[in-house]
Amino acid sequence: MKKLLLLSFIIALLSCKTEQKPQSEVDEWQAQAENVTIIRDDFGVPHIYGKTDADAVFGLLYAQCEDDFNRVEQNYIWATGRLAEVEGEDALYSDLRANLYMTKDEAIAKYESAPDWLQKLCNAFADGINYYLHTHPEVKPRLLTRFEPWMPMYFSEGSIGGDIERISTKKIKAFYESGMELPELEEYQLDKMEAMAEPGGSNGIAISGELTESGNTLLLINPHTSFYFRGEVHVVSEQGLNAYGAVTWGQFFVYQGFNEKTGWMHTSTYTDVMDEFMENVIRQDGKLLYQYGEELRKVDSLQVSLKYVDGTELKEKIFPIYRTHHGPITHQENGYWTASAMMWEPVKALEQSYVRTKQSGYAGFRRMMDIRTNSSNNSVYADAEGNIAYFHGNYIPRRDTIFDYTEPVDGSNPATDWKGLHTVEECIKLLNPNNGWLQNCNSTPFTAAMQYSPKPEDYPNYMSRAPENFRGVHAVGLLDGKKNFTMDGLIDLAHDPYLPAFEVLIPQLIRAYDSIPSPSSAEAISILQAWDYKTSKESTAMSLAHFYGTKCLEFAYSGEIERPASMLELFQNFESIVGARKQVELFEASVTQLEETFGSPEIPWGEVNRYQRLNGDIRQAFNDDKPSKPIGFASGRWGALAAYGARYDNGTRKIYGTRGNSFVAVVEFGEKVRAKSILAGGQSGNPDSPHFDDQIDMYANEEWKDVAFYEEDVLDRAVKTYNPGER
Repeated sequence: MKKLLLLSFIIALLSCKTEQKPQSEVDEWQAQAENVTIIRDDFGVPHIYGKTDADAVFGLLYAQCEDDFNRVEQNYIWATGRLAEVEGEDALYSDLRANLYMTKDEAIAKYESAPDWLQKLCNAFADGINYYLHTHPEVKPRLLTRFEPWMPMYFSEGSIGGDIERISTKKIKAFYESGMELPELEEYQLDKMEAMAEPGGSNGIAISGELTESGNTLLLINPHTSFYFRGEVHVVSEQGLNAYGAVTWGQFFVYQGFNEKTGWMHTSTYTDVMDEFMENVIRQDGKLLYQYGEELRKVDSLQVSLKYVDGTELKEKIFPIYRTHHGPITHQENGYWTASAMMWEPVKALEQSYVRTKQSGYAGFRRMMDIRTNSSNNSVYADAEGNIAYFHGNYIPRRDTIFDYTEPVDGSNPATDWKGLHTVEECIKLLNPNNGWLQNCNSTPFTAAMQYSPKPEDYPNYMSRAPENFRGVHAVGLLDGKKNFTMDGLIDLAHDPYLPAFEVLIPQLIRAYDSIPSPSSAEAISILQAWDYKTSKESTAMSLAHFYGTKCLEFAYSGEIERPASMLELFQNFESIVGARKQVELFEASVTQLEETFGSPEIPWGEVNRYQRLNGDIRQAFNDDKPSKPIGFASGRWGALAAYGARYDNGTRKIYGTRGNSFVAVVEFGEKVRAKSILAGGQSGNPDSPHFDDQIDMYANEEWKDVAFYEEDVLDRAVKTYNPGER
């Protein structure tokens, strides 16, 4: 009996010693942080090393928050539909738009349905941000004090805003406030604003080893986004992740970039991936029904309560949400409730965005494309096997071509429904064209590889509505017939100063002046006559041409002439469309504007076109009286590959860039991968950081930094090495 009691006592004692206290959330964060090492190089680029992919994601989000928590938070405030809580009532309809496609409860359900590996990454996303906030109590979020693993479901594709930003909040407001259509004038003004805005988009160029000095493939990664929209990162795990490139703040995958064997570049697609369905809705016995063929279907409806800040008060407004099988009701068209259909598969989109970064060759990359959720983009690809490839879109609904989907279609007719998706094999694509290069600059895919390009007659017309543009013309002209490309040569090509739009537009203006002489502008015209159509900081012709070209566009979209099909078509036929006298009037108005603004029409472009970053604010309050730097690049609308333009100002005289070349890289794939890159400004959003604007002089002078990809190179350039949580 005594032995039994002694044995029981020993077992109980051992149980007490081995019993673990429940681990707190902070303990778990700290434990995961020990599996992560962050190395900051001499430009502040974080190289994140984790044992598992989840560890690497944890470190990636922690590092992003160190660089620019403001933008990480802002992206999720917007994406999850809570913008009005910080920006006021005007933002309610952005929030309603988010909820029309997915409510918080639906996002949680999507997360819970995701495969286990993806849930782990989503958990690591939230934990990395929350650990940053825990270890940085001095950081005061505007709204989001805690991040949740379901939040990436709202922000899954990687584009600036994805397809959802193409849904008009003004139309949503008109419908959900009063069930009315947007007035025709307001609709026209919205179209005009979009046409006049600095173009977005990107450039992608891939060159095969047959045309390079080294025999290795080259890839130009040149997204045109708003400045500081993406940071530069390198993220590595022991589970095969080793990706370098640009990450959209708050996302856990490299969006534009490369690994040791493959590289990928996305350009905005103008493939038709979104359609509008006019629904015949009736009310019967207190229920909303819509006609579909011979049947009446129930309109799905629910209510959402959205908050908005009003002064110091937080108020609330309740909205209904209506949906049919085509999608949410977003507006009214010709008296019909209209549903807007688009790709909304957040789990699959996250899978594709992440899996893309781990491919080791074309076969795997091609299989990844079969997921078909990269809806808003084309993809330019190159790899170490020697392949170059192009995919025009990746989510293309199959439709009956007897209907015109450029206009809203009759949703009550089942024949208008999407008939599933086209396979990747059925879509426009290229693999290793015989000319040895391919390009896409948001332009038509039918000039992507000169005579080896896809042929439009082989595809339904909805697969490409993208017209040719001046960047596409420029790229083809630079690539055609060239060989012996190098990395530095491709960087030079990406900065080529020639502007094809003005070689088309300016001779027509000179002919107009020959027929209607105007002595007051004779000197300005002589400057343009002698111009080589190249931009530079010193060029006075560039200043004249920019202001004249802008006046031409303003007139074209004023409603006085028929709206042009494309800017290229407009400029090619400008003299026949507007006549000589109008050209002279527009130029003289440009000269007057320069005189009134700067005191002379003969002002160097670098005095007009500036870079200024005053603080970490998302929208900069530009100020002519504060320091800024001259930039010789020009707007992408004129055909500049190194695009630089503005989408807003603060009533300033000078033009301050807000978008265009942001993160740019050139990659060479051989036995070892090599790359060079540059950022507009710098890696950090903190004005006190040495990396706030340490790359701007290099950016302006076209001097790119070497990328540290291999561990020995990273260690050689290491400035700081630490685990998350260490200060």
